[in-house]
Amino acid sequence: MSRLLISAAHKSSGKTTVSLGLCAALAERGLAVQPFKKGPDYIDPMWLGQAAGRPCHNLDFYCMSQEEILTAVGHYSSDADIALIEGNKGLYDGLDLEGSNSNAALATLTRTPVILVLDARGMTRGIAPLILGYQSFDPDVSIAGVILNQLGGSRHEAKLRAVIEHYTDVPVIGGVHRDPALVIDERHLGLIPSNEAATADKKIGTIRDLIREQVDIDRLLAQAGQEPISFKAPEPVPQHDSAAVRIGIAHDAAFGFYYPDDIAALQEAGAELVYFNTLTDATLPEIDGLFIGGGFPESYLHTLEANASLRAAIHSAIAAGLPAYAECGGLMYLSRSLSWNGNRADMVGVIPGDAVMHARPQGRGYVRLRETAGAPWPSQHPEGEFAAHEFHYSALENISEPLTYAYEVLRGSGVDGKHDGIVINNLLACYSHMRDTEQHHWARRFVEFARQMRG
Repeated sequence: MSRLLISAAHKSSGKTTVSLGLCAALAERGLAVQPFKKGPDYIDPMWLGQAAGRPCHNLDFYCMSQEEILTAVGHYSSDADIALIEGNKGLYDGLDLEGSNSNAALATLTRTPVILVLDARGMTRGIAPLILGYQSFDPDVSIAGVILNQLGGSRHEAKLRAVIEHYTDVPVIGGVHRDPALVIDERHLGLIPSNEAATADKKIGTIRDLIREQVDIDRLLAQAGQEPISFKAPEPVPQHDSAAVRIGIAHDAAFGFYYPDDIAALQEAGAELVYFNTLTDATLPEIDGLFIGGGFPESYLHTLEANASLRAAIHSAIAAGLPAYAECGGLMYLSRSLSWNGNRADMVGVIPGDAVMHARPQGRGYVRLRETAGAPWPSQHPEGEFAAHEFHYSALENISEPLTYAYEVLRGSGVDGKHDGIVINNLLACYSHMRDTEQHHWARRFVEFARQMRG
């Protein structure tokens, strides 16, 4: 099981671009490449998965136990030639003083060598003490090579290679020159998702070709870790005698934030997934439950508004008691209206409030939630606490009636700084994004709730 972890000295060093270029270049060789992304993220994994040709899975110390992380890496890589893990932030950055949830901790846990992507702009001789410091800071971390990024030209590259060769024993795996063709357009949450980019495959191909030309792929593969890791087999899936529960999932350019593990967990819980398009479909399919994930509804607010028949169908279904779950962008869509950059559009109108976009994030980072008596789904954890994450620029304003909340916010922002999880009829709508993990199997709870309501 070959493995590499792509990290950096700090965020915005270009590791996502390099990682997806490597995924595509390795897949082009006929290798089965299993991508992973550290931390909570939807957009980077979309690109990595499209580049590799198989779903990218997230590894997150905050929401997953170490055993779960090892199981995910071992299980999803079992039929792959190489696993490529893209880190987040810098190699040693983390939530606590010990760096217990850092990229370095992940590399140590999974026994994976690290390739450092270094933004070399403005650097010459100073790159050597940087590399030496990263090597000596934690001897348990194997820095197997560096890829120089944002190089100013061949002369700049030659200087840096000479310095690194003279002062360190770390191999230079590649040197990537500054090139606008390597840039993926961004918006307020980061890269534009690949499900929105009409030319995503072409863009990935361009990045693949540039990375292949400037990175020694054979040398990269030679640095990959081969040490076996011990992991527990995934839990057996409970069997259900009744017919599959049909769960409708909004999946289009406006809503695309879904973790592959959660989708699989819904299916394992007995759900038949029925996808629909909020931008073009006139009505809902025949379903027993509804899931509207996150995304960028603000970028499509007038198209969403124009599809009045679907908005009316969703409103009627939730009013009639259809079990529904919405996260972030889904919550915004179910609100009374959505406003952004001076534009306002009517939304579904189930939630008695207006979603208003702001210039700065209104909630960002990890959250911790505690269930209240208002939580609608069958309870499966006695303590009622679990971890999640949020990243939203919108806030729910002008709330016109008292709301019931499923969660008390112990850490994070949620809807009002104290609560999250709006409960209306059989709808649960959160700003927080949940992961289906051992500490909170939300997918099976939602499917079971839909099964109970179906009767």
